[in-house]
Amino acid sequence: QVQLLESGGGLVQAGGSLRLSCAASGRAFSSYIMGWFRQAPGKEREFVAAISRGGGNTIYTDSVKGRFTISRDNAKNTVYLQMNSLKPEDTAVYYCAADQTSPAIVLSRGVSRYDFWGQGTQVTVSS
Repeated sequence: QVQLLESGGGLVQAGGSLRLSCAASGRAFSSYIMGWFRQAPGKEREFVAAISRGGGNTIYTDSVKGRFTISRDNAKNTVYLQMNSLKPEDTAVYYCAADQTSPAIVLSRGVSRYDFWGQGTQVTVSS
């Protein structure tokens, strides 16, 4: 089991940047595929990005491609989400999640594929 703690959220103007961090407990961090999701008020939780166990493969939802970058540092048990050129529609609570069961070649976009979740961090982008 792993515990996840997000940080780095806040209020930023449109066009600005934020970097989210997700620190994981435990010694098996490198065995998890990691993902970032977000949930805006009144909407379902949606996939943002995912990264493979070794960090060599990443996927993104179309709306953030070219603006967001997911990365990880297995030595620090941390996954990051660098968010640039932020837009008001990026406003949401952002969650990191860990997938311990998917095969190495599969990066899932599905909420149900992830086994462990953090408590979330609020990102608000003003226009």
